[in-house]
Amino acid sequence: MPRPLEELRKERLKKLDKIRASGFNPYLSFFDRQHTISQVRKAKIGTKAVVAGRIMAWRGHGKIAFADLADQSAKIQILFQSDKLSAPNLKLLALLDIGDFIGVIGKTIKTQAGELTVEAEDLVLLTKSIRPLPGKSGLDNIEERYRKRYLDLIVNPEIRERFDRVSAILQSMRGFLLKEGYLEVVTPSLQPLYGGTLARPFVTHFNALDADFYLRIANELYLKRLIVGGYEKIFEFSVDFRNEGIDTTHNPEFLQMETMWAYANYRDNMAFAERMVSSIAKEVLGKTKIIYQGQTIDLTPPWKRVRIVEAVEKETKLEWAKVQNLKDAQEAAKKVGVNAAGKKLKGEILEEIFDQRVKDKLFQPTIIHDYPRDISPLAKPVKDNPDYTERFEVFIGGGELANSYSEANDPLLLRENFEEQTKLREAGTEGAHPVDEDFLEAMEYGMPPTSGFGIGMERLFMLLTDTTSIREVMFFPALRPR
Repeated sequence: MPRPLEELRKERLKKLDKIRASGFNPYLSFFDRQHTISQVRKAKIGTKAVVAGRIMAWRGHGKIAFADLADQSAKIQILFQSDKLSAPNLKLLALLDIGDFIGVIGKTIKTQAGELTVEAEDLVLLTKSIRPLPGKSGLDNIEERYRKRYLDLIVNPEIRERFDRVSAILQSMRGFLLKEGYLEVVTPSLQPLYGGTLARPFVTHFNALDADFYLRIANELYLKRLIVGGYEKIFEFSVDFRNEGIDTTHNPEFLQMETMWAYANYRDNMAFAERMVSSIAKEVLGKTKIIYQGQTIDLTPPWKRVRIVEAVEKETKLEWAKVQNLKDAQEAAKKVGVNAAGKKLKGEILEEIFDQRVKDKLFQPTIIHDYPRDISPLAKPVKDNPDYTERFEVFIGGGELANSYSEANDPLLLRENFEEQTKLREAGTEGAHPVDEDFLEAMEYGMPPTSGFGIGMERLFMLLTDTTSIREVMFFPALRPR
């Protein structure tokens, strides 16, 4: 029967007292590590090794003991022999536990079993662990894994591998953008007025200015100010905050990468999206045909492109051209079994029908474009159909991945769109866009034709790690306080 955690902790505290009484410092500030474990594993047998890491396993056999030592790069076996270690080393050895960090000096050998091993000649305690590490079965509660991600990373190597891939995706995207001629910028996370999308913000109080500020819901309006200022191709990895629901694809704090590209339109960004996502898959995974939830997805360009109205009509047999007003839209939704309660705009209802009846069927990469103007206040109208906009979203694996549009740059039209949003706010629509006078003033100085592109990084992480929950690609997802 496993011993209680508190009993084990007390036992380790006693060892800690003995370590200190023996003259050892159990929490050193420095160790001159000269090799990572992966470097040692690649070196010739007989090479000197000065390594450090966490003890992950311990096997004692009389006058010898074996430990598995792990650092960020790899794991290796350590051999401790009583006739090869000093008396102080042997005294310290008896007080070590799984979970402790140690430094080891020795040379590499091959055991009779053929395992690469460091034969220890000296050891140093770097950090004494007070709590024993859980086994895999001791961390099988999903929420506990999220709350204690540090333990999840220690005991579940596959989790560490997933986050290593997440990092590789980030670096690959940054490299792609730089090669494409984009400049990386940084814009405010704390804003006097939120905007750039339709969402409910988090609000905080700025004591020094005695004013309410908002955690950004998007960085878009600041990027556009930079385009006004003369930049032409810029990008930012932006941590955004939206005070909305939590589910398997949404977290109130998330990472978005957004670009602004002067003298381009949304069709340029369609090709850009295809090129970027397929390039990242090729660099990180070595291929553009990936497996997601047991199915093959081909990320090779070009991707299928469909107007949102056509996608809805094909799936539902509705004739959206006959939908003239909000009442017609509500009746159309009801006809196809879609709950559109609370939707106050014709375009919102079209999007809801799409979300409920079409979206999850878009497993292969698909660009859905020409969204209604009433839900796209910052996008340019389609030239021959001004009720719709030059906007597209990317869908892969049955979920949304990215959003882009030709940016509206007519300051008078933008003001008109903002004022329509104000009416919606006054009617009780949460998340409607406020009028941003500072932004409108910047636009009156003139912004060239521009297209912006935003991609939810966690969505991309999920796709390229074959994961269905956003919490599995965030180190510390939002959880209810205990």
